[in-house]
Formats: sequence, structure tokens, C-alpha cells
Amino acid sequence: MESMALEPSLYTVKAIFILDSDGNRLLSKYYDTELYPSMKEQKNFERNVFNKTSKTDSEIAFLEGLTIVYKSSIDIFFYVVGSAQENELMLMAVLNCLFDSLSQILRKNVEKRSLLDNMDGAFLVVDEIIDGGVILESDPLQVIQKVNFRAEDSPLSEQSVAQHLSQKLAMTSNVLQSAKEQIKWSILK
Repeated sequence: MESMALEPSLYTVKAIFILDSDGNRLLSKYYDTELYPSMKEQKNFERNVFNKTSKTDSEIAFLEGLTIVYKSSIDIFFYVVGSAQENELMLMAVLNCLFDSLSQILRKNVEKRSLLDNMDGAFLVVDEIIDGGVILESDPLQVIQKVNFRAEDSPLSEQSVAQHLSQKLAMTSNVLQSAKEQIKWSILK
């Protein structure tokens, strides 16, 4: 009798979360609804993971039958959780993509205050990398492009409107200049 658990699956990521230096949740997404169905169970799991990983220098842990890859930066900890038989390299690719993408958004200032100020961008990054536990993207440049595109779709602030208009004016000016050059050369022929 074959085991269903050992069959390959696209649903690689069970959970992703970011904790502060005290182990408090800053951001979390659980993709396996049966894993820790209640908020209390999720927070207990996060606390156990934090207690096991916060004082070590390694990048991988095994806890409660799960594979957990993690990394820290200043005062925050990043975690990606997969099943026990999940490929650690796949999980690490997700972790690195998350960290590098957030590093870009936070202008290399990957710390709690900066993350809290840009939480909407952080959720967009997570959503671009993983959808329902399926890894969509592991290239931080692609994630940043998609997140910036999405951010441009959102309502514009006065400053961004001014920047947008000045870019359009510059493009229009370039087009007009090019048209003038073409007319001039066609007349001179």
C-alpha cells in the first residue's frame, strides 16, 4: 500500500511567518488549514519555533514533523515551513526570495519598524511568492516588478501623481522632438 504523503505535490509551503525579536507575530500566512486551524494553535507553534531557533546559527530546524527554514535580520525572524519530506532547497529558495524582495522594498533596512511601516508591501510580496502553498515565484526581481506594478494600480498620492505626470510630459516631449526631427529630415530630402 503506497503512502499518499510521499507523493510529490505543488503544495510545498505549509506556512510562512515573520516574528519580532521577542517572538511576537508581525506577519503570518498558513496555507494548510488542517495543520494549525486556530489562532491559538498557530501562535503556540510560532512560539515553539522561535524558542528553538532564536538562539542558534543554523538555517534549518525540524519540529513537530515539519521542516522549517529561517533567517534573521536585526530584530526580525523569517520562517518558511514545509512538510517533513519537503526539499529544504525549495523552502530556502522561498525564504531567500522573501528576504531579498523585502530588502528591496525596505531599501535594505530590514528591521521591525521599517517592516511595520510597509506591511502592505510585505503582504503583496508574500502573495506574489506563494499562492495557497504553491510556490509561484522565487526570483526577487520578478516579485519586485509585480509588486511595483500592483502598487502603481493603487490610488495615487499627490506626489506620485506629480511624478507620473512629469514622466508622461517627458515622454510626450521626446515623442514630439522625434516627430520634429523626422519631419525636418523628410523635408530636407
